[in-house]
Amino acid sequence: MTNDADAHPVRIAGYHDGPFGLSPELLDERLFWMGHLYPCAEGEAGGLMFGPGYAWADHRAYRERLWQRADWPVFTIPLAGGHQLYVVYRAVPDEVGVDYLVNHPNWERAELLARDDGHFMGPGLSWPDLVTAADNGLPGGTVADPHARLLLLLPAFGDAAAPPEAVDRLAAALRARLGSQAAVPLARAMLEAQGLTGPVRWAATENGTRINDGRYSLRNPANDIALPSYRLARVSAALDQVNGRGVIRPERISP
Repeated sequence: MTNDADAHPVRIAGYHDGPFGLSPELLDERLFWMGHLYPCAEGEAGGLMFGPGYAWADHRAYRERLWQRADWPVFTIPLAGGHQLYVVYRAVPDEVGVDYLVNHPNWERAELLARDDGHFMGPGLSWPDLVTAADNGLPGGTVADPHARLLLLLPAFGDAAAPPEAVDRLAAALRARLGSQAAVPLARAMLEAQGLTGPVRWAATENGTRINDGRYSLRNPANDIALPSYRLARVSAALDQVNGRGVIRPERISP
């Protein structure tokens, strides 16, 4: 029988060739979520998510099996205008990690938003980017559930201006996918700590490109690792189409 990966092979322009595998079954495994959300569990959030009786050996063994698969698990989330977000478990020997990318069929290469590995890069998504991509209801990706979408993208998120209602939205996702009995305090702790980078401030340049001030972010033009200005602009435009920011007047700063 032909599986989905064979029927709809994943190709990401300008990125690794894989081999990629569509792996929706992983989204139903609690150990997958524990590992995926580990970068978001700094300080108090770690204690609330894992608890004192958590079996670390099970977690490590699961992660090892994940990296040793014959294919690289990849998840796709559609955006407006034909754009798409990718979450890729990159299983390059000795360089394993999780990459977060945005692409469009007309682009010559996908753009890296964030990377979770030994050389973390990010954040790449603001709260509006994150929640609207999760809740847009667009068809065409491999992940339809809004809660799964939000948690898949969460390690790429950072935003000092996340609104108060972010706690309830994140808690609902944690309850649905992680089965957390302390979903609200866990969500609050995650939003306070915001993983490896901490909260960053988002603003717009004079030409409207959305950027942030994160010291490890590809979307901070002050960083040596930042995307070139025209690529920052197209990433911003791809996400702005989702967020409908044409009616918003964000703070403007110089690049």
